[in-house]
Amino acid sequence: MAFETISVIGLGYIGLPTAAMFAANGKNVIGVDVNQYAIDTINRGEIHIIEPELDKIVHKAVTQGKLKAVIQAEPADAFLIAVPTPFLPIDKIDDIPQPDLKYIKSAAQAIAPVLKQGDLVILESTSPVGATEQMAEWLAQARTDLTFPQTIGEKSDIRIAHCPERVLPGHVVKELVENDRVIGGLTDKCSEAAVELYKTFVKGECVITNARTAEMAKLTENSCRDVQIAFANELSMICDKLNIDVWELISLANRHPRINILQPGPGVGGHCIAVDPWFIVSKTPNQAQLIHKARTVNDTKPEWVIDKVKIAVAEFLQAHPNKTVRDVTIACYGLAFKANIDDLRESPALNITNHLAKNFSNVLAVEPNISILPQDVCSAELVSFDTALITADLHLLLVKHDQFLSDKFQQGSTLDFIGIM
Repeated sequence: MAFETISVIGLGYIGLPTAAMFAANGKNVIGVDVNQYAIDTINRGEIHIIEPELDKIVHKAVTQGKLKAVIQAEPADAFLIAVPTPFLPIDKIDDIPQPDLKYIKSAAQAIAPVLKQGDLVILESTSPVGATEQMAEWLAQARTDLTFPQTIGEKSDIRIAHCPERVLPGHVVKELVENDRVIGGLTDKCSEAAVELYKTFVKGECVITNARTAEMAKLTENSCRDVQIAFANELSMICDKLNIDVWELISLANRHPRINILQPGPGVGGHCIAVDPWFIVSKTPNQAQLIHKARTVNDTKPEWVIDKVKIAVAEFLQAHPNKTVRDVTIACYGLAFKANIDDLRESPALNITNHLAKNFSNVLAVEPNISILPQDVCSAELVSFDTALITADLHLLLVKHDQFLSDKFQQGSTLDFIGIM
């Protein structure tokens, strides 16, 4: 099966690198997005996100005419959908978040008019179990003149599969090529077609399963990670209560040959680990007890960090009786959801900084990977690392960006340092 033209719907942190890799390997790629700024940026041969090596690949692909970005879907041989899967609004704080498939539905409706016999549609968006089948139904409803695998099986006009991304921000270009891919088609031929497509650039093994198992595989990977992080975060709160250095404790425990405790943090962020476990919990709330508890632990860790800051402010004011709370300047180092990236999605560091900015007069935010902090995202003042060092009274390290790990900052001899949370 020849896949000469590939369309990628959604040109974000996964879609754009994926589109670039297909283009770099000789395919004609049409990127589709609703963001005009992203489209214009890509068509200039530039990128609107931070990802090592990606800028050069995109520039070359656009210059050679292999990659273009458009706002409306065009005909292609294969369509990859890589759009967000957020949650529906919740009424009560203890409600279980429910996935919202509106962007997947919109993407399906966008490509439906240009589908033709023999096309392949792959859902890459991390999704709750059953989302690929739902997407197939939306496509079938829009194109009654074509046949689909859920009704006619192997002889269908359109092939449909799920293939979740499994890459780490900051290492996406490398891992897109080297990592194994889990591919779940609605039929065997759907899976085979998807494997053929990904083998354009994937050097890892393409492992075939069914669509539901492929969906669950991604959710399972991130839920496992979430549970492990929750253990570390819970341990940090226990150690704080018992006056034990959690970092030393974990270092000692990890000397055991079969123990590998992760490092605690201010919570869990990003578009995967902080989200995917809820997809399992929403489907099986009575069975997913441990996964649900881990989510709760990690979701409440930012509140614990904020309480620690309030205690530090009170102690600072006791030591400086000539000052009031309005005189205290707090510097928050790191806003991204993990180190050395610019991605603020679901970031506990951003939420903590935003909360502090609403409750204290002088809050500085230091995030070296972004140049502008949208006011609708956070009301803190974005400043340089050096400015924060000499201006703030209290210093809160939330994300361990490489730029922060200098001896001066780590030593903290002249700083009132709250610590790594």
